[in-house]
Amino acid sequence: MQELGVSTNANYKITFMLDSAAMITVHTPRRGLIDVKPLGVIWGKFSEYYSKKNTIMFDDIGRNFLMNPQNGLKIRPFMKAHLNRDKDKELLKLTQCLKEIAKLDDFLELNHKHWER
Repeated sequence: MQELGVSTNANYKITFMLDSAAMITVHTPRRGLIDVKPLGVIWGKFSEYYSKKNTIMFDDIGRNFLMNPQNGLKIRPFMKAHLNRDKDKELLKLTQCLKEIAKLDDFLELNHKHWER
């Protein structure tokens, strides 16, 4: 996100960015101890604005939203920015998806697995 200038460019309208510092450790039977991003913290602190019905998290690591799988949308990683900046179209495709999701009051029934389709 830093490489994209998200935190310093006024054109981005990002409400929250949770990086690795915000992660908590949970134990799962299948994977053991893993770190996840706790959307429940946002829902608890700002319940008048955010809930499971209107929160979406993007990440290139699917296990990061293991606690809230329906609120997670897995994207491709942005790697080698100096080589791929002109070829990377992930955020453009994501924009179209978000415009469609924004029309819904509750997107918990959506299947994010094939969001690009």
